[in-house]
Amino acid sequence: MASQPPLVALEDIALRQGEGWLFDGLSLFVGPADRLALIGRNGAGKTTLFRLLDGSLEPDRGRRTARPRARIVTLAQDPAMAGFATLAAFATAGPDAPPAHAVAAIADQLGLDLARPAATASGGERRRAAIARALASEPDLLLLDEPTNHLDIAGIAWLEAWLGRYAGAFLAISHDRAFLARLTRACLWLDRGRLRRKEVGFGGFEAWTEEVLEEEARAAARLDSKLAEELHWLQRGVTARRRRNQGRLERLEALRAERRAMLGAPGVAKLALKADEARARMVIEAEHVTKALGGRTIISDFSIRILRGDRIGIVGANGAGKTTLLRLLTGELAPDSGTVRLAAGLAGIRIDQQRALLDPEKRVRDILADGGDWVTVRGSRTHARGYLKQFLFPPEALDAKVGGFSGGERARLLLAREFAREANLLVLDEPTNDLDLETLDLLQEVIADFEGTVLIVSHDRDFLDRTVTMTCFLDGSGRVELVAGGHAELERALSARPRRPARTREAAAAPPRPAAPPPRKLSFREQHDLARLPAEIARLEASRDRLEKALADPGLYARDPARFPAVTAELAEVRTALAAAEERWLELAGKAEALGA
Repeated sequence: MASQPPLVALEDIALRQGEGWLFDGLSLFVGPADRLALIGRNGAGKTTLFRLLDGSLEPDRGRRTARPRARIVTLAQDPAMAGFATLAAFATAGPDAPPAHAVAAIADQLGLDLARPAATASGGERRRAAIARALASEPDLLLLDEPTNHLDIAGIAWLEAWLGRYAGAFLAISHDRAFLARLTRACLWLDRGRLRRKEVGFGGFEAWTEEVLEEEARAAARLDSKLAEELHWLQRGVTARRRRNQGRLERLEALRAERRAMLGAPGVAKLALKADEARARMVIEAEHVTKALGGRTIISDFSIRILRGDRIGIVGANGAGKTTLLRLLTGELAPDSGTVRLAAGLAGIRIDQQRALLDPEKRVRDILADGGDWVTVRGSRTHARGYLKQFLFPPEALDAKVGGFSGGERARLLLAREFAREANLLVLDEPTNDLDLETLDLLQEVIADFEGTVLIVSHDRDFLDRTVTMTCFLDGSGRVELVAGGHAELERALSARPRRPARTREAAAAPPRPAAPPPRKLSFREQHDLARLPAEIARLEASRDRLEKALADPGLYARDPARFPAVTAELAEVRTALAAAEERWLELAGKAEALGA
């Protein structure tokens, strides 16, 4: 296979931001087979790095080079649609626009009406139009900035399948852990102006970063104890939070087990609650609720009892009625029939997209502490600087203006403000949009420690798996299915449903064919493969490790430009062969075990 140069390279890039440097000495090479996750805190410069890669931003120092005729396409987080009459006009505008028929083909797969006026399109429709434009452009390199924002779970699954077949390279910024874990092969970590690369998929990211941060903390402690103290909130706090969350996940599973017993299963006795205990713990009770909007039944004959401490996830396709169900359960919307009863003294916090309403001219202390230094947190006074640290802000952020914050930083500020209030009901409507992974860790921690009841509408599968005790699934027909657990349990429940394939009259009348007798042992070829594959896997793993070590050398491209793409291509081939070998061995080992071989 002929060696190929990188699609795009940044060498010794420096970029000034305000009075300081956002990047200084940053280098990055993206090869034709790369599938990269770009991870970093909000405000670290991830979107700015995308603009450097696609050439829309010039650095103050350093060099960008791109392969001639390489097509680099960016899927922006907030595509500019002002001035376009329809989504079709946006998706096919400009000299670099893809053919209209290619855009229409992808839009059709996404269930998108391109004739929809751009001004009145929902966030999900605008996102799908941007995806259709980007994918139809046949890019060599896709830069994906939060591609799953505003997509429902079916849309995310479609995008994952498309990217799984995609022959080009991509670099993704995403808060969706499941999306990154399924698709990426290497991680880029942007932290305090420094870009690190590790040839490991997102599944290994947390272990890698913990090793790096713990080593930095040890080095800081050796050099300067004061410096180590100042870095504590940034470094060790992150790893400690993740470890604490492991304990919280164990408690979450115990709550799910309790909920499974309450829901029961066919032929299984349900866990009984005494009448007085049920009344004391009841927060929301809905009985035979039905609601229609615009002549369509959104919720049909739905009943649920939500107890104190429950964490309820609400999932379904866009337009299935998730927000309608949320409004019914909180009493904002009256049902057409049935009843919804709320416990007396229910005081709620609602967090959705209201972060946009934060006044950009106000300082953080104005938002949090009415211009002072002290904030009342659930009835107790605490210093605002210390409280801000709990939400991943440095102490000096207290005097910063909101207008200088990224969307994710505004989300953290909103969380800090709202969670200072006393409440016993927390309502989260798509809370994960624009959040970085560390803020998601923080939000999961806050939810786990919240003593009241939580209602969550979200398409983030990993977030649901880490937070909810029970899931309400809306299938779009008005039916709502209850499953104890998160999205993984929901998927298992849906896949376990018996399928009823259509049968023709002739097929129904035909006698069943006798089943072929099962094999009693592995074939000669299978036995041979089972014996040789462990050595083959070990050889491929050694080759993979050697090639990943070579690519991790930052000076490789500068020393030998031709070797870099050759190593990249070889690594891609080795990974493909290794995955196939492991899958074949697992298949044969399982078959051998079933046969008692």
